[in-house]
Amino acid sequence: MSAATEALQLPLLEGAGGAGALRVRVSARSRRLTVRVYPGGRVEVAVPRGTRPRQIERFVARHRAWIEARVAELKSAPRASEPALPAEVRLEALARTLEVRYLARARPGWRLAADGALEALGDAGDVERTRKTLRAWLTATARDALEPWLRALARAHGFEVGEVQLRRQHTRWGSCSRTGTVSLNVCLLFQPQSVVRYLMLHELCHTRHMNHSDRFWGLVEAYEPDYRALDRELTRGWQRVPGWVYG
Repeated sequence: MSAATEALQLPLLEGAGGAGALRVRVSARSRRLTVRVYPGGRVEVAVPRGTRPRQIERFVARHRAWIEARVAELKSAPRASEPALPAEVRLEALARTLEVRYLARARPGWRLAADGALEALGDAGDVERTRKTLRAWLTATARDALEPWLRALARAHGFEVGEVQLRRQHTRWGSCSRTGTVSLNVCLLFQPQSVVRYLMLHELCHTRHMNHSDRFWGLVEAYEPDYRALDRELTRGWQRVPGWVYG
């Protein structure tokens, strides 16, 4: 979460799209109220700082039909059945597919085999522990791949970046703080390369405009004219994330 976003999530309204189903995220970067529905039916309303509860209530009421339809759509179209542990992992951003092998070892861990397969070490019967191992590999892979990619884009377009953080977040693909720290979600590895590049450019543009003003979007468009379509695809990107990533 960036410094421009308050560490605050509040229950919204009982009965609004389902009791307790909506959450409010207060963001200093938001200039207007927006709503997103994520797989599983979770709803998030992002609001500018200082927004009154009554304003949020009216906003939700105006969009209630759309929210309920989208929640029903996502709940009625469950993710294709997945095994408890994957036999392979497809990293769309890197155009790589890795076979996963599970090897019994006393101590859990992971390694890459000479043929490029991912070897998860430990007790495969302990599903959650093995998923934790896979998540550790995912984070390490994201660190090795996404940070250099981001810094190369920054150099190419004249942006300055401070620290780069890799996180496994549930609600945000990326963020940028006022000090130039950029956070990226490791799950970007499951997204198409064009979408990842857009998200990175989006966050780099925040190093110059810590808001979503017309000037900000104009800068984004200068680097990525097709940003609207890519942003919509990114919104649907949670459907590409395998179930083992979040358990």
